[in-house]
Amino acid sequence: MLLHIPDVLDRGQVERMRAALAAATWTDGRETVGPQGARVKRNQQLPETSPLRRELGREVLDALARHPLFHAAVLPQRVLPPRFNRYECGGHYGAHVDGAVMALPDGSQLRSDVSCTLFLSAPGDYDGGELVINDLYGEHAVKLPAGDAIVYPSSSLHRVEPVTRGARVAAFLWVQSLVRDDGQRQLLLELDNSIQRLTQGGADADALLQLTGVYHNLLRRWSGT
Repeated sequence: MLLHIPDVLDRGQVERMRAALAAATWTDGRETVGPQGARVKRNQQLPETSPLRRELGREVLDALARHPLFHAAVLPQRVLPPRFNRYECGGHYGAHVDGAVMALPDGSQLRSDVSCTLFLSAPGDYDGGELVINDLYGEHAVKLPAGDAIVYPSSSLHRVEPVTRGARVAAFLWVQSLVRDDGQRQLLLELDNSIQRLTQGGADADALLQLTGVYHNLLRRWSGT
């Protein structure tokens, strides 16, 4: 499921983050990937030990936790703390698939089910830099307004096109979902959206109760698989 999550951050939050990141010290993005990824990755990241990364990461996580569409679509169980990257002067990231298992700060591990990129640069601030995601229906080039996010299966082949003007700054993170299977998550989201629309339209209360029960029983059956 490829899904646009609008308005995760408001304009004030984006401007504060951009100002802080403009004054930050960046490091080579290849430091956080293995040998295969390092061959195709050309960008910069905030260092893993950066206090700014932890501070801004908490703000991003708080904003995502408040966003009902993110929660309904992703059904987060565990989240890897956000990282921040910058592409400029031809920076790019060639075609790759995200690692299946990642280490959390406490030493435990996270299975990457869902990838999320939160755009912090406005589309007009840079040329190129599209996030291109492959799925069963072909390639999808994504370049969203600042403060908006895209979520997609971590199993997807994807790349970031070279940035030929300006700088593309973003936050990115991975989620282990309560529901591992992407198709099941999509069905649950569609059911949840239908329940919400029927509720707003004043549908029969007993029918809504039954549909809500179906949603939770499916979630109960599929979670933890």
